[in-house]
Amino acid sequence: MTLEEELKKLIIDVLELEDITPEDINTEEALFIDGLGLDSIDALELGMALKKKYNLKMGTDKEENKKYFYSVKTLADFIRSRQNN
Repeated sequence: MTLEEELKKLIIDVLELEDITPEDINTEEALFIDGLGLDSIDALELGMALKKKYNLKMGTDKEENKKYFYSVKTLADFIRSRQNN
């Protein structure tokens, strides 16, 4: 399973998206507002799950964090960059 597939499954499980499968989530599509349509509460829940699962430390710069959380692809790239440091 790729990191992107793992993230899609995590998003569905953590946010309890019952009618969505990993195949329904486009890797490059926006997760918030447009695209999947997640909101700020979803972002908090997802952020906590990512911290726990991947031992990530998120920065305090909201604009920077928005870039990381844009899509499954940007999240995967962020996680890979943190794991390689």
